[in-house]
Amino acid sequence: MKYAVEVAKEGSINKASEKLLIAQPNLSRSIKELESDLGISIFARSAKGMTLTPEGEEFINYAKKILHQIYEIEMIYKTGKPAKQLFSISVPRASYIADAFAKFSNYLDDRSASVFYNETNNDMVIRNILENDYKLGIVRYASNFDKHFKLMFEEKGLRHEFVSEFKYVLIMNKDSELAKKDEIKLNDLADYVEIAHADPYVPTLPVATVMKEEMVDVSDKRIFVFERGSQFDLLCNNNKIFMWVSPIPDSLLERYNLVQKECVDNTKVYKDVLIYKNDYNMTKLDKIFISELIESRRKSEVK
Repeated sequence: MKYAVEVAKEGSINKASEKLLIAQPNLSRSIKELESDLGISIFARSAKGMTLTPEGEEFINYAKKILHQIYEIEMIYKTGKPAKQLFSISVPRASYIADAFAKFSNYLDDRSASVFYNETNNDMVIRNILENDYKLGIVRYASNFDKHFKLMFEEKGLRHEFVSEFKYVLIMNKDSELAKKDEIKLNDLADYVEIAHADPYVPTLPVATVMKEEMVDVSDKRIFVFERGSQFDLLCNNNKIFMWVSPIPDSLLERYNLVQKECVDNTKVYKDVLIYKNDYNMTKLDKIFISELIESRRKSEVK
């Protein structure tokens, strides 16, 4: 498995043999024997090198996980070092979740640690758990899509736990004219620029259908972004920009000079749901993060 992973990484028997300090004919023979034992072709061979077949991609994903587990066992029992702290989660781009993660990080002790925090869309959240060895995920969806997601969770062997239910609110710069309004309606947004995300996902529904459902057509001026840092830079520097978000902690609003307001015309309800594999047993770190998540959600509720 180690040989196959290295060949996949290098894309070449020759390069992999140099890295592994193994003669090229011996490495090539080992790979062929592995393929024969498994009854699959891991690599497609050409003059340009070695590329993974679809079956090979699946095998390499498993091999990486197994090799990582072997490394962990060796670290514990051969070196006598304490077990590494492990935590991994994929989440939507939500400030209350990021706030919880920042507070959670204070609980890491002096032991070595591998912590993964991935902000992405629902499709990748689910794939990370099923294919990439992430342990936890949070998916966000409109309540009217509830049956689509719950059916998919059941089919894929995922447990789901309710985290939060909310209506999106608007955030904008404190100096924006929108911030001065006592009441904001949808038509008040027509002359402003919306920060939006372009990667919605609902199982069994085409993206075009979901996009039409998700994006309120109140402004024909949109900036599509894919990470939160750019969102806040835009909001800080442009008084004509707004964004729909889940409720944000007061500390973050103050840090970026922002205002959070409800829109009286907005009635759509969203859910954030924690997911993980049916056979996964939560660690102490997982439970600490969830506690911080619930606390951050409480502090973010619109007054």
